[in-house]
Amino acid sequence: MRVREAILPDAEKIHELISAYSGDGTLLPRNFPEICENVRDFVVLEHRGRIIGCGALHLYGQHLAEIRSITVDPLHQRSGGGKRLVDALLEEAEKHKVTCICLFTRKPEFFSHLGFTIAQREDLPDKIHKDCCVCPRYHCCDEVAMIKGELPKFAILPEPASWLVKLQV
Repeated sequence: MRVREAILPDAEKIHELISAYSGDGTLLPRNFPEICENVRDFVVLEHRGRIIGCGALHLYGQHLAEIRSITVDPLHQRSGGGKRLVDALLEEAEKHKVTCICLFTRKPEFFSHLGFTIAQREDLPDKIHKDCCVCPRYHCCDEVAMIKGELPKFAILPEPASWLVKLQV
C-alpha cells in the first residue's frame, strides 16, 4: 500500500468511496463537482494499482486545518491504510506550518491512537461556520470533535456580504 497526492482522474473513485460512507452519515456527502474542485486537498491510498482509500486536508489558515473524508474500502480495513492516510495528511499540515489539526468523527478510538484528543466543537468556529451550520445534523450532532496540536485562539470567519452590511446601516 502507498499514499500519494490525488489527481483529477482520481475524483470519480474518491466520490465513490465517500458516497459509500455518506449514506449512513459516517461521512458528509461530497458531490462530484466539489471533489473535482478540491481534488488537490486529497490523498489516495493505492494497493496493487487500485485506489482503496482517500482523505483530505482542508486548510483554514496556519492556525487550523481539518482532516476530512478519511475512508478505506471495507475489504482493506484493519491493514494500516487509515493510519497511512492520516500520517500523510499530518505531514502535509506540518509542511504548511499548521499549528492545530482538527477532525470530527464517530470513531474517536481510532484517532486517539494517532495522538488526537477530544475538543469542544465551540472551540473550532471555522469548521462550524463552514460545514456544520449546513449539516442536517447540526442540532443533533453525534460526532466527536478532536484536535492535535495547539487549540486556535482565534478564527478566520468570512466577512459579511457587502450588501448585508449596507442593509444593516
